[in-house]
Amino acid sequence: MADQLQNLRNLPALSRIRRNHALEHATIHILSQQFPNRRLIGRSNTQGFFLYGDVPIDDLESAVQEALRRLRNGEHQLAIHPNCGTNLVTSAILAGTASFLTLMGSEHENWRRRAERLPLAIAATLFALIVSQPIGLSVQQHITTQGDPEELEVLSIQRIHTSSNPVYHILTKN
Repeated sequence: MADQLQNLRNLPALSRIRRNHALEHATIHILSQQFPNRRLIGRSNTQGFFLYGDVPIDDLESAVQEALRRLRNGEHQLAIHPNCGTNLVTSAILAGTASFLTLMGSEHENWRRRAERLPLAIAATLFALIVSQPIGLSVQQHITTQGDPEELEVLSIQRIHTSSNPVYHILTKN
């Protein structure tokens, strides 16, 4: 199973997404220090990543280059972000499964018997949400990001949406 996961992680397209995802997170970490209360959202793909947020393009360009430099210098923890969608998905899967399993019963069981298990379902769901935090961070570290950018290069940074909520496209290549 571990070999299959490693083979999957090393597929060229997935490896690029994982490295772009790491660069996205590292960039958001750096921008969040410069703009502490600014809402920033990223979305990675094989060509780079999109950054949604109102930041000056000069600051974004500087943050992307600093993020790439710091990842290359071994600061791989920058690839992990507590607000990543991976954490949300992990939490949803674990909480949903905990709730489902505790409320599951036979098809002949009446609703009152299931309702009696509601406190158990709430407790199990809460426990799942608590343990999902470190699990989500681990899933990021081992599956959805790759802290070593290898030969990743930034080709361009363009503002592609000019409203009051700018969107930037950071184009990369390997």
